[in-house]
Amino acid sequence: MTAAALTATEQAVVQRRTVAILSLGQVLGGIAFGATVSLGALLAADISGSDALSGLATASVTLGAALCAIPLARLAARVGRRRALTLGNLFALVGIAVVILAAALRIFPLLLAGILMIGAGNAGNLQSRFAATDLAAPVHRGRDLSIVVWATTIGGVAGPLLLAPGEVVGHALGMPPQTGSYVFSFVAQCAALLLYLVALRPDPLLAAQRLARTAAAAAGERVVDRPVVARYAIFAVAASHVVMASVMAMTPVHLSHMAHGAHGMAASPADVSQLVGVTIALHVAGMYALSPVFGILADRWGKLRVVLLGQALSAASLVFAIFANDQPWGVMMALILLGLGWSAATVAGAALLTEASAPELRTRRQGRSDSLMSLCAAAGAVLAGVVLSNFQYAGLGIAASVLVVAIVALSPLARSTRT
Repeated sequence: MTAAALTATEQAVVQRRTVAILSLGQVLGGIAFGATVSLGALLAADISGSDALSGLATASVTLGAALCAIPLARLAARVGRRRALTLGNLFALVGIAVVILAAALRIFPLLLAGILMIGAGNAGNLQSRFAATDLAAPVHRGRDLSIVVWATTIGGVAGPLLLAPGEVVGHALGMPPQTGSYVFSFVAQCAALLLYLVALRPDPLLAAQRLARTAAAAAGERVVDRPVVARYAIFAVAASHVVMASVMAMTPVHLSHMAHGAHGMAASPADVSQLVGVTIALHVAGMYALSPVFGILADRWGKLRVVLLGQALSAASLVFAIFANDQPWGVMMALILLGLGWSAATVAGAALLTEASAPELRTRRQGRSDSLMSLCAAAGAVLAGVVLSNFQYAGLGIAASVLVVAIVALSPLARSTRT
């Protein structure tokens, strides 16, 4: 059966199956991302010998996603989501191997190269949320997108929590310190690659393109495009991601300082790993666990309102980061709220971008959005290391609040539409 011949009922069945496959792929792919988020800054600080350079780890993972977002989107537009997602998984597999090698040789540039390739793989993970909207009914677009985002919770939370058992496995295998959890990441990425190759059929984007051409020919008219709203959505998603990535990237380093006595505490290396792992796991849970709620709210309340809800949550997070950063519970609360704010803003913002774009422009704009989001976050992570070194964690929170204010101030750009 061709995509153009799908009935509404058959399209709904294909969409449910597609969302299920993409969700499982996100579970598997999220393990490597969660491990990299937790370990990247620590590995970078250890190998480079400088806390100021630790932000380059998050910068590298986001830069990798930025560099590959547009090429993967263009590839998807030509040959479908399946091949684009598979290529992303291949990048991540190579990246994991390079990170382990770099840790063994203690070569800092090689470490950044490996993390960059893992970031390239994450560009495929980001594309998955848009793939969930390819065949989605307009009234359920936010919900379907958010389900795929939510699925990342399992892998993203499991990644940081695998640090301790990963060290046991890594020691048994003779791997470098702090790299054992990448064994689990490698296996998960292999499984995700096979899943997309075998099960993601029919390809959702190719099917949606055929359906759109058929519908346009039958109606004899072009779908209205709203470029101003689309540009605001791209900005809101990118800025929200910068706020999240910059604060999150420096949290392991800040917690490490706290645990080693900078704030009146003292802890063993195992305690440091546990504190960092639990905090980042809670943050990742905040990023993804409630995304279906935000997706449903975006469909019912309107996308713009949920974007602004995300800014309110992010602002609350930064209050904790500024005024309660000397206590582990304060940092945990900041990271949980930061994850929730990111979730609301990116789920609703991505749905708003898709809704505001004509079908022939969607894939191109989605790629630009992912690229800009990751590129800005890479710059933010680098600057975050400098800010942390000079102005401490509170100063980082103050700097991040500027972007929250900007998203709210520019929101009237999207108020003239039915969002």
